[in-house]
Amino acid sequence: MTTLLQTKSSSSMALQTQSSSMAIQTQSSSVIQTPEEETPRTKGKGKKKSLAASRWATVLRWIPTSTDHIIAAEKRLLSLVKTPYTQEKVSIGSGPQGSKVKWFRSVSNEPRFINTVTFESKEDSPTLVMVHGYGASQGFFFRNFEFLSKHFKVIAIDQLGWGGSSRPDFTCKSTEETEAWFIDSLEEWRKSVNLSSFILLGHSFGGYVAAKYALKYPKHLQHLILVGTAGFSSETEHRSEQFSKFRSTWKGAIINHLWESNLTPSKVIRGLGPWGPDLVRKYTTNRFGTYSSGDVLNEEESKLLTDYVYHTLATKPSGELCLKYIFSFGAFARSPLLNSASEWKVPTSFIYGVYDWMNYEGAVEARKKMNVPCDIIRVPKGGHFVFVDNPIGFHSAVMYVCRRFFTPSASNKIPEGLSSV
Repeated sequence: MTTLLQTKSSSSMALQTQSSSMAIQTQSSSVIQTPEEETPRTKGKGKKKSLAASRWATVLRWIPTSTDHIIAAEKRLLSLVKTPYTQEKVSIGSGPQGSKVKWFRSVSNEPRFINTVTFESKEDSPTLVMVHGYGASQGFFFRNFEFLSKHFKVIAIDQLGWGGSSRPDFTCKSTEETEAWFIDSLEEWRKSVNLSSFILLGHSFGGYVAAKYALKYPKHLQHLILVGTAGFSSETEHRSEQFSKFRSTWKGAIINHLWESNLTPSKVIRGLGPWGPDLVRKYTTNRFGTYSSGDVLNEEESKLLTDYVYHTLATKPSGELCLKYIFSFGAFARSPLLNSASEWKVPTSFIYGVYDWMNYEGAVEARKKMNVPCDIIRVPKGGHFVFVDNPIGFHSAVMYVCRRFFTPSASNKIPEGLSSV
C-alpha cells in the first residue's frame, strides 16, 4: 500500500493512506523522541497507561529507535522547510524484473519501497532528483529544499536500505551485486514514479551511485550533478606514500581488518545503545558547529538534525553494509569511475566545497576522457557537506550548472564567489 504524507509547514500534519487517514501532531522535544498513535486500547483511562508503557519500553530498549522513529524525525526536521511537500513510500517490487534475486536473496518476497519526498513547485519546472550519501538520508538537504523548489520540481529519496526506505537483508557478496542493489532499485523507483526526463544530483557515495546509474541508464537523464563525489580513483592510482606507511603499521593493519570485517559507523552507534544519541549529538555539534567551515547550524537545526541522524543510523543494518564492497580501506573505489569516463553519455557537472576532503583531481582526470560537456565548480566556505556548510554558495553553483534549463543563451560567466577548475 502506498502511504502519502502531506506536510504544509505546520505543527499538525496528516498521514493519509488509501484506506484511512490519521492525524499526527508533531512536536520537538528531546533527542530521542517516540512517535505516538491512538488506538482503541489507548482511549479513555487506558490511554495514559499505554503511552507511559510505550515510553518505558523505548527507554529500556537497548537501541531506542525504529523505522517509525525515522519518519517522525524526518517530519520534525522538514518542519523547518516552508515549502509544502508530500511523503510517499514508492513500491519497487521484490526485485528487478527478470532477475533471480529479490533485493537480493532476502528470505522475504515482500515488496520493497523507496521513501520519497516531493516538494511543491511551479508547473513545468525541470525535475531535480536528489540522492544522499553514505550513512545519510534525504533530510540532510533540509537547508536546500526551500530554495531549489522555487526553480525545480525537487524530489529527494532515501536509497534502498537507508533512511525511511525498506531495509532488506543485505546479502550482496561482490562489488557488481552491490552496485546493482542501488542502481537497479533507483531504476525501479524511476519506473514507479513514471519519470521520463530529469536532472540527477548525488552527494558523495550517492554521487557514485548516480554516476553508475547514468552509465547504465542514461536514456532519461538530462544532466548529472555530482557533489563531493567519491569513487573516481583506485588505491593503486592515488595511494600516497604516507598512507602506505600507515597501512604497514599495526594500527593500520587493525583498521584495515576492521574495514574488511565491515565494521560501519552505524554498528558503533548501535553498540553504544542508549549512549548512541550522545555520540551523534557530539558529532553534529562539532561537524556542523564548532568545526564548521561555513554557516553553523542554529540550536533548533542542530537538535532536529541530531535526532534525525541518530534514528537513520541506529535502525536495522541494510544498505550501510555496502561499504567494503564498494571501497577499500581509505575510501578508494574497487570499481573506479575514472575507468568508465570515456563511456559517459550525460552532460555532467561536479561541485566541490573548497575544504572537501574528497579530492577534485579525480574529476579533473575523468573530464579529460569524457566526450560530453563537463564543468567543475568549487564553492567557498564549504567542506564535504557543502550544501549544509554554505547553502547560498551551493545554490548558486546548482543554478549555474543548470542555467541552460532556464535561459538557453545564458552567460557562461561564473557567479561571484565560485571558482571553475
